[in-house]
Amino acid sequence: MNSHAPRRVVVTGLGAITPLGLTADEFWSNLLAGVSGIGPMTLCDPTDYPCRIAGQADDFDPTNYMGNREARRMARFSQLAVAAALQAVEDSNLDTTAEDPYRVGVLLGNGNGGFPTLEENCRILADRGGMRMSPFFFPMILPNMAAANVSQYVGAHGYNSTATTACAASNSAIGEALQAIRHGIADVMLAGGAEAGISQLGLAGFAVMRALSTRNDEPQRASRPFDAERDGFVPAEGAGVLILEERERAMARGANILCELSGFGATSDAGHLVQPQESGASAARAMANAIEDAGLVPEDVHYINAHGTSTPLNDAVETVAIKRLFMDAAHAIPVSSTKSMIGHSLGASGALEAVACVKTIVDQQIHPTANYEHPDPECDLDYVPNRARAAEVSTVLSNAFGFGGQNACLIFRRHLP
Repeated sequence: MNSHAPRRVVVTGLGAITPLGLTADEFWSNLLAGVSGIGPMTLCDPTDYPCRIAGQADDFDPTNYMGNREARRMARFSQLAVAAALQAVEDSNLDTTAEDPYRVGVLLGNGNGGFPTLEENCRILADRGGMRMSPFFFPMILPNMAAANVSQYVGAHGYNSTATTACAASNSAIGEALQAIRHGIADVMLAGGAEAGISQLGLAGFAVMRALSTRNDEPQRASRPFDAERDGFVPAEGAGVLILEERERAMARGANILCELSGFGATSDAGHLVQPQESGASAARAMANAIEDAGLVPEDVHYINAHGTSTPLNDAVETVAIKRLFMDAAHAIPVSSTKSMIGHSLGASGALEAVACVKTIVDQQIHPTANYEHPDPECDLDYVPNRARAAEVSTVLSNAFGFGGQNACLIFRRHLP
């Protein structure tokens, strides 16, 4: 399908399962209120580990979205993805049965697949033998199974893929879904990400890297991006899904257009496997590429939803990268971290932050960075400390930077005719 001008892409629906609420609206309301969704870790026994807190979707019940049998054959990250996707479809008032199913696609980000299921079956292998493992082992653990299950539940027969760029996965997925619609590969895309990796396997892996917060006695104050006393990220889970549509068809069906998704940029640090590039050059270039892709200039950005993990190095380098791109104007741009209230949901984090970005534009409110109490000389931007802020926001930049040095940034804009 050829066109002289790229097809414009709009957001028409949102779904979210999070530590701060089991719908997008509840999630957003709690973010604006500065509420923390972090508490004691219960999805696995953390007794032997230095981090014993997490952001969990504790009240999530998959049988609200599927039958018991289907739920038992699906890993938790897939359950979360299906729930968020069904919410998003309902929110968009999209009748998928009336669409050409081969023009509706799914593209989700995921970092670890079914880590808890992997751990469980490894224990069975060691204790009882491999022939006692679940026959659904592979269909449960593979990272692509969130997108596969979502396509089944919504009847999407079109372009289907999975981004596994670690903590940048959801932004990669949303950005590639944008490109799929622009290039005529699909008319509608369910895009976002899901993660449910809280397990001893995952906990141990991050603990031996000393990447996690050990502020166990104050779980709600443990995630403190850009604060001088930050000591690591808090593990979390969740899922977020956006309905992306080609603009003209969305308008023709009378869809409620929430905003426009207009830019995507991705780069690689091509350096250290787990530490960000100290110069911030590649992260800055990813931001610049997203802005350019949207047909904008840096001065057009009104708010930055930061990657903001609460790790000492990440927050300092992200600050460097923002200043590298925006220069003197960097100090005038509000920057906040969603992870300050929900922790770091790895491959799902960009999707949950995308939901917050869309809501920022709809409500003209910027959620705070919680727990910002001790200024860090290396982190000297406007982090919207502790209280939400009303602001005129037409353009939002969302950052995601993953292990492997893979960076993915998105631009959301207020929809204009």
